[in-house]
Amino acid sequence: MCGISGLWERNGCRLQDLKRRASAMTQTLNHRGPDDSGIWLSEQASIAFGQRRLAIIDLSPMGHQPMVSANGQYAITFNGEIYNFRELRAELERCGVRFRGHSDTEVIVEGFAQWGVKSTIARLNGMFAIAAWDAGERQLFLARDRMGEKPLYWAIFDGLVLFGSELKALRAYPGWKPSLNRGAIAAFLQHSYVPGPFTIYEDVYKLPPAGFVKIASGGGPEVGAYWDLASVVSQGQCNSLRADEEGLVDELEALLHDAVSRRMIADVPLGAFLSGGYDSSTVVALMQKASLRPVKTFTISFENPTFDESKHAEAVARHLGTDHTTFPVSGADALDVVPKLAEMYDEPFADSSQIPTHIVSALTRKRVTVALSGDGGDELFSGYSRYQSTDNFWRPRAKIPLALRRLVSSSICAVPPSTYNSIARYVPYYRRVPRVGQKAHRLAQILSMSSIDSVYYKILSQNHDNLVKGPQEVRTACWGQNLEVLLPDPVDRMRYLDMCTYLPDDILTKVDRASMAVALEVRVPFLDHRLVEWVWKLPSFHNARARRPKHLLRRVLARHVPDRLVERPKMGFGIPLVDWLRGPLRNWAEDLMSEACLSTGDIFYVEAIRSLWAAFLNGDSEQDFLIWNILMFQSWHRRWGDASVPDTGTRRLASLLN
Repeated sequence: MCGISGLWERNGCRLQDLKRRASAMTQTLNHRGPDDSGIWLSEQASIAFGQRRLAIIDLSPMGHQPMVSANGQYAITFNGEIYNFRELRAELERCGVRFRGHSDTEVIVEGFAQWGVKSTIARLNGMFAIAAWDAGERQLFLARDRMGEKPLYWAIFDGLVLFGSELKALRAYPGWKPSLNRGAIAAFLQHSYVPGPFTIYEDVYKLPPAGFVKIASGGGPEVGAYWDLASVVSQGQCNSLRADEEGLVDELEALLHDAVSRRMIADVPLGAFLSGGYDSSTVVALMQKASLRPVKTFTISFENPTFDESKHAEAVARHLGTDHTTFPVSGADALDVVPKLAEMYDEPFADSSQIPTHIVSALTRKRVTVALSGDGGDELFSGYSRYQSTDNFWRPRAKIPLALRRLVSSSICAVPPSTYNSIARYVPYYRRVPRVGQKAHRLAQILSMSSIDSVYYKILSQNHDNLVKGPQEVRTACWGQNLEVLLPDPVDRMRYLDMCTYLPDDILTKVDRASMAVALEVRVPFLDHRLVEWVWKLPSFHNARARRPKHLLRRVLARHVPDRLVERPKMGFGIPLVDWLRGPLRNWAEDLMSEACLSTGDIFYVEAIRSLWAAFLNGDSEQDFLIWNILMFQSWHRRWGDASVPDTGTRRLASLLN
């Protein structure tokens, strides 16, 4: 696990300048790799790779990066872990390759020399972001793992190519003056993250999950993929699994056991996050089954019982016999994280569970260097309650003709929200609906929509109309796919969209930044691509339409943990956000919401945001997530506000990336 960076001065550059620039970019990633650093240069090609290493496998100097293949043709800088590197190594040895060390990095770079870059990437089972240079063909390759666990940012400006694990690395290039992407700002307010492949900056992109880019010495990039989730889904629909339920549970447990066991390979201390829910409990149960010693497990406890899962985690840990640690966390501990978020997430990010995720990562890092997590289980096994609630809401209303629904919608919206709110004052307090006018208008908007996919998109979004000046939000390509043909079941479509957007851009981004800020490697067994491919072969009645959410996964867990220890309502990883913003965080928030601060850069309609903030302080909590999104942008802009803000965006590579 590491931080990687690089630059290619295609118009030429002096070696001294190349090294200085590469060093400056790489130093910004020290937190991701405190154990070692390296720079590789090619004066002839004017290209440089940088790397900060967190040593996990082969702690010797033979694992040092960047690394060059034995034949000298390929150079690599690599962030991540490859879980099948031993099998690939054995295959290469049968081809006559002789290895110098024992790292997975050497397996990859020698694979390039034997099989080619793209073919090797397609063989990898792991989480990774990779940059490779082919000296023979003078080509740069960039690749990212299939589900988007590891980040990779990249940009091309005329003759300059830049890439890095975080935007910090690109910012460190001397003289780079980025421009903010107004459409990305609007999308951030809508979703609490900037959706890929876009970033907060114009002409700077996230490499998509399974993305593969080839850049030659002349011309533009060739952007593609070596694996495609839509194809996986399509093939799964055509080749549904036919086994009975018991047989499917056996297959699922075997796949999960192998995915977990592979992710336990490390030359450093290893443990797991444990919340006591289905996903993390399954991972820990299979870890303990594969281990001869008690697995180290970790959770945090909060003073507020509404957000505390520690007792459930402790009960599961006792049953499994793990070496469990509960770290008590006070409100003050959590509040101390808030000022660090803009530095940690160097792109605006506002999933508030980023705070407890960072805390548990920092505390866990005191005991281990690698931790397994249960992320991805909800997307794989239809675990989010919003899937069924959206489906249940839509089905009866879809029978009403669209024209009639739109007529009712127009009638509701003809009355201003303030009028509904005024009428509501005459309703007894205990029966009164807060902000009934705003809710009536939101319901009317949903009624007017033509499909459940539009309804789901609306439910996932914050209402940010008339807040950002300029273009509308950017939208990812998957929203434009003909998903009803690919996935007739709407619940399957919802989780597919989440796997394409919410999972890589929110969940995995959150985990990567929160953990790598303290140099903790987090591995995610549920995102083993073999498991993902298997789950998409399940008939709908075993997943999206199962008699209970995560039915097959629960059957696996029940073989190791009694139902009574895990059967409880889903809690999430929340914080008392509203209370904090009206209490201990109010002065911090007031400063960011001041007219002077909001006016910086001429990005927002200031009065509209000021009105939202005033309503929030007066007790209106309907827009609390939108308020947090605005505050997170403001905090980020104060820390990283070195960019100009154009009225429109060129997005020159957008057509290629979509």
